Amino acid sequence: MSDEHVGTARPAAPGAGAKDSMRDAVIVALDLPDAESARALARTLQGHVGWVKIGMTLYYAAGPDIVREMRSLGFKVFVDLKLHDIPHQVAGAARTLTRAGADMFTVHASGGRAMMEAAVAGAAEAAAKFRAGTPAVIAVTVLTSLDDDGLAEIGVARPAAEQVAALGVLAQDAGCDGVVCSPHEAAAMRQLLGADALVVTPGVRPAGEDPGDQARTATPEQAIAAGASHLVIGRPITGAPDPAAAARSIVKELSA
Repeated sequence: MSDEHVGTARPAAPGAGAKDSMRDAVIVALDLPDAESARALARTLQGHVGWVKIGMTLYYAAGPDIVREMRSLGFKVFVDLKLHDIPHQVAGAARTLTRAGADMFTVHASGGRAMMEAAVAGAAEAAAKFRAGTPAVIAVTVLTSLDDDGLAEIGVARPAAEQVAALGVLAQDAGCDGVVCSPHEAAAMRQLLGADALVVTPGVRPAGEDPGDQARTATPEQAIAAGASHLVIGRPITGAPDPAAAARSIVKELSA
C-alpha cells in the first residue's frame, strides 16, 4: 500500500486535471459472485476509474486475496463489509483489512462510539506493524435502501436525514474519516463534517436509470454538486453492454 492516507482525498472542482479528479471520484461496485468474473470486469475498467468496491458478495467468495489482486491491477480498493460487532472483533477485522491492502473500509455507525474507535485504532496498529498506509475508516449512517418508513419499522423515530446527521457527528467524534450516506444527505454532511471529510454516496444513478432497490438516489452530477467526495456506482456500469464506455461517459459528464 501507499503510505499516503486517502482520508482527505477529494475530487477537485472542474478545471485543470478535472477528468483525472473525477476518475478518482468514481468507485465501481464489483458486486459479483466470484473472483474470476470480478477480475475480468476490473481489467476492462483499468484506466477509466480509480477505485473498485469489494462488498460482502465478492469478499465472502474470494477472501482477502481479492483485495490484493485489485490493487495489483492499479485500483484503490474500498472494502465495504459494514463491520458491526463488539469492539474487539471489529478491531481485529480492521487489522485484517489493513494488512490485506484496503484503502478504505466501512463500519456501521449504529455500532456505537467504542466500536468505531476500535476500528480506527485497529487500522492504525496494523498500518504501523506492517508498514502499510493507513486506510480511511468511514461510517455507514443509514442504508440507502431505507427511508423514513423503513426506519420507523426498526424503531428509529427520527427521519432519515436527522438520523444520518446524528450518526455522522458521532462517527467524526470517534475518529472516522467520513461517512457513507445517500446523495440526499450529502450537502448536509459536507456542511456538518467539513471540507476534509469523506462523503461517500451510493444510490447514484445516471438520469433515466432504474433506481432498483435504492430508495434515496441522485444522478452523479447531483451527488458531486451536493458535496460527495466519492460516488459508488454499480449496475449502471457493471450491467452495461460496455462497462468501460459507461464508466467513461460518467467521468466525462462529471468533468464537463
